[in-house]
Amino acid sequence: MAETLETRAVVIGAGPAGYVAAIRLGQLGLEPVLVEKGELGGTCLNVGCIPSKALISASKLVHQLGHSSEMGISCPDVKVDLAQMMRWKDGIVGRLTGGVGQLVKGHGGRVVQGAASFEDAHTLRIDGPEGERRLRFEHAIVATGSAPASLPGFEFDGRSVVGSTEALAWTTAPERLLVIGGGYIGMELGGVWQRLGSRVTVVEFEDRVLPGFDKDLARPVVKRFQAQGGTLLTGTKARGFRALKGGGVEVEVESRKDGTRRALEADVILLTVGRRPLSGGLGLEKAGVALDARGFIVVDGAQRTNVSHIFAVGDVAGEPMLAHKGSKEGEVAAEVIAGRPSAFDTSAVPAVVFTDPEIATVGMTEGEAKAAGYEPRAARFGFAGNGRALSLNDAEGFVRLVACAETGRLLGAQIVGPEASNLIAELGLALEMGALVSDIGLTIHAHPTLAEAVMEAANAVSGHAIHAPPSRR
Repeated sequence: MAETLETRAVVIGAGPAGYVAAIRLGQLGLEPVLVEKGELGGTCLNVGCIPSKALISASKLVHQLGHSSEMGISCPDVKVDLAQMMRWKDGIVGRLTGGVGQLVKGHGGRVVQGAASFEDAHTLRIDGPEGERRLRFEHAIVATGSAPASLPGFEFDGRSVVGSTEALAWTTAPERLLVIGGGYIGMELGGVWQRLGSRVTVVEFEDRVLPGFDKDLARPVVKRFQAQGGTLLTGTKARGFRALKGGGVEVEVESRKDGTRRALEADVILLTVGRRPLSGGLGLEKAGVALDARGFIVVDGAQRTNVSHIFAVGDVAGEPMLAHKGSKEGEVAAEVIAGRPSAFDTSAVPAVVFTDPEIATVGMTEGEAKAAGYEPRAARFGFAGNGRALSLNDAEGFVRLVACAETGRLLGAQIVGPEASNLIAELGLALEMGALVSDIGLTIHAHPTLAEAVMEAANAVSGHAIHAPPSRR
């Protein structure tokens, strides 16, 4: 007879949403069980956020060394050992994933290896190295994440058509890389391999890349990508491909504007057209858990599904698919299970794209503020007027703040430029606190720092940015 385990709370999936939920449950005294069929850390730590950012940092350094003559530095023969770069990247991943299990156990939890599926609303079946087992639970949190979405005619085969997982492990840069999908993953990884020597072409169905962001935020990324030799084909549909006898592929694309078709040759296709929730194969129907039309688990503001003792967090619980959003949801679900008042507030969830330059946003855009009934007042300050950005030889982009014209309260912020991923945190805090833009402007920022651009943008909303031309308002 299969062994039967019992727990007050079980978490299915050990990515950033699941393992954080398990740790928080442990902190609250519930002694959770964390079930994972793959590697601890999930997609983010193993084949997503962490390894991709490691390679982004390394590739940017390669590019900087090779293009620093303006600063009086000449490194014409920069040598790249991709095998060593991958070992370095894997070492970072190993340190982080190795700590996940220790943290869970250190907070009173237990890690069980295996694939979990619901047999009913209070029982899981776990198939793992130790055979088949049953787990009886009072509460469950589903945190199974997402997987790369495919495209008809471009199914993943690991050779001609690959996803981000394979593109994070190459030890030889493809000479010609064709990226289908100009969203954040495509532009991030396309940029990595462009800086490491590949000729990169991005094919995007929409009329511009990074369609989820304002045009002026994407513009500096497009300018730099093209200046470094990249090709962008927007408003273009990828119709199909065929393998070439001598190696590589030929991809047929079609212009959405006039229907003209052309053939593009490449060594490999990197498909980055989005991600899909991993909600299938879990037996959710046996537990009575409802899904929406796209396969996401339906949850309320407390991350509770329609079955009151079953919760869902992270990518499987809906957009936006962001690791930090999933982690916060995991904390909320754990606290609700423990009987604490908690809810997920979506008003201050930052989004970051690690392109060159970086993009970061939080809160509402000017258009979204208008649609929400506000009379917004927006102003921006360019990094070209920031001394620290100039000293970094990276002064393209700007900080823009959106405020309520009536109250002066911050409604949102958008940044494109150096260290945007770090600068957005201050604005997320201001948004969370309900701060006025004048609070940001009154805060003395150290000089010379990139963060001064945030202060200047805040003062620009009121028409008195010091290091900017006089306002025309």
